Amino acid sequence: MVWKRAESASVCCNGTFSSFKIPSVPLCSMSSRENEEPSQTSNLKLIRKDNKSSVSEFLLLGLPIRPEQQGIYYALFLVMYLTTVLGNLLIILLIRLDSRLHTPMYFFLSHLAFADISFSSVTAPKMLMNMLTQSQSISYAGCISQVYFFFIFGGIDSLLLTSMAYDRYVAICHPLQYTIIMSKSLCYLLVIVSWVLSSSGALVHTLLLASLSFCGDNTVPHFFCDLSALIKLSSSDTTVNELVIFTVGAIFVTLPFICILVSYGHIGATILRSPSIKGICKALSTCGSHLSVVSMYYGIIIVIYFSPSSNNTNYQDVIGSVMYTLVTPMLNPFIYSLRNRDMKGALRNMLSRGKFSDGPFFSCNWV
Repeated sequence: MVWKRAESASVCCNGTFSSFKIPSVPLCSMSSRENEEPSQTSNLKLIRKDNKSSVSEFLLLGLPIRPEQQGIYYALFLVMYLTTVLGNLLIILLIRLDSRLHTPMYFFLSHLAFADISFSSVTAPKMLMNMLTQSQSISYAGCISQVYFFFIFGGIDSLLLTSMAYDRYVAICHPLQYTIIMSKSLCYLLVIVSWVLSSSGALVHTLLLASLSFCGDNTVPHFFCDLSALIKLSSSDTTVNELVIFTVGAIFVTLPFICILVSYGHIGATILRSPSIKGICKALSTCGSHLSVVSMYYGIIIVIYFSPSSNNTNYQDVIGSVMYTLVTPMLNPFIYSLRNRDMKGALRNMLSRGKFSDGPFFSCNWV
């Protein structure tokens, strides 16, 4: 608890000055002293106003790792981050160069790969730097910025996975109308809407967070500026922040997840209407990669945020955050390259002959 003593204060009244002492008061508890004398209340308000911007930095506790193991984990996380960046850049490059991949699904996949690189880059570089320099500090502005970009790219991930699920639904349930429904304009619209909604949600979180005051403990029990952890540190009323977290979470997590379940429910019903080994294999080939990523992405979120709070510790939160900020983006390139014949074919072309079917960037072979 931060304490501050006002040794003396002078109050002007009818041209004369009088002095009085203000006792030591915890800044976080000043709201309870509002009923004091008017002159004292005025001075206390000035002190509390200064305190609202008193926190210039936060301390990130980082990962629960023993000091002697820092080097090993630093090397591990550095390899994971570089794999994430290079693997997803490879996906973007393959889709860019091979015109056979200029279809709606790979159009969404290229944006998902970019979002995964950005999502990991929001937290991983700072975490690695802190591990290397043994520093735990992050500036107030840096923390607010990290929260903003974390929610932007996290929201885009969720909405793009939903768009890809809709694409698979149209491809299997309405194959004859696929090129008409999944037009260029619709695909661009879905991506633009994903960016706009994610940016808006992130901006709301950031503005509400910036309006909070912090005093006392500025230690965040995480390896990045987690919004929930920051709200717990605030000395302000956080009712609105918590309500917005619930509302935005429903929009960017619960609703997309329900849409994905509905899409795959229709896909399953379509397959079962005319069951055959060939049809099942084709459906798995078409949806297998996407279904694997969705299961991993939402599975981790459900375990972290929807498990009983009594069983959910800071340690579990940190480990779960590592999973969806580093592990999931790292595995996406492997899932889409190893389980997808088109991606494997494009990769073989690059490795063997270095030749591709030419086509303009992000142009698509659909109507």
